[in-house]
Amino acid sequence: MLQLGPAGSGGLGNSAGIKKIKNVGLDAMEVEFTYGVRMSDEKAKIIGALAKKLKISLSVHAPYYINLASLDKTKIVASKKRILDACQKAHLMGARYVVFHAGFYQGRPKNKIYAIIKSELIDLVRTIKIKKWNVTLAPEVTGKASQFGDIDELLRLKKETGCELCVDFAHLLAREGQIDYVSVFGKLKGIKHIHAHFSGIEFTNKGEKRHRLTEKKAITDLLRHIFKQKIDITIINESPDPIGDSLKTRIIAESMRNNPEEFKKRRGNQ
Repeated sequence: MLQLGPAGSGGLGNSAGIKKIKNVGLDAMEVEFTYGVRMSDEKAKIIGALAKKLKISLSVHAPYYINLASLDKTKIVASKKRILDACQKAHLMGARYVVFHAGFYQGRPKNKIYAIIKSELIDLVRTIKIKKWNVTLAPEVTGKASQFGDIDELLRLKKETGCELCVDFAHLLAREGQIDYVSVFGKLKGIKHIHAHFSGIEFTNKGEKRHRLTEKKAITDLLRHIFKQKIDITIINESPDPIGDSLKTRIIAESMRNNPEEFKKRRGNQ
């Protein structure tokens, strides 16, 4: 199954955004708590009920101000609270995945940062189980080498903590300077459902600078591998026009399904 939708509501507000997403033929949306979890329980329940009625799959992005490996212990405590606040609202909305950027190396050895973040994640998972929230933590592949979160680290965390991961293909490109889908999907083999982010991206040798509109060729390249390997995936678009680019992806996907031989010939060079 391929589910497509935007990061956020395109400025419409969550309820109106969900209705528009349904009307244009998309089926997913990531609720953005970018600068804080400022939503009442009642509103979360209303949004969740609407999404369920319209069959829109929801996920949540926790606030950006998170560092589970901070040198300042009070910042770790605050980071965990932000994640748990997002989890509580996600549970009320019926959103499964709670996405976040886990932390920074800050010049320290990678194995040390991994151990710190692993410990904090185990504690978060324990709290989620105690609260009986039906959500899954999904630390995200990050776009800079200075940030914790390459795909190998996150897959190891999945194995050792019980969390999932969010595979951000644009961040992978920015982080590595290139992207080998055969290698990436080989590493992800065995994951029943992949939660992913995608968009165009501008980057330097230091990594991500900013998200861009998603080019047709980039969409086609990704979809070709998804269809070839019959991958079950949700793709949340984070471009400056996330609804438009998600719809563009839907249109290209339908064209590829209807004319597979034509896309084989063109090999993505649109």
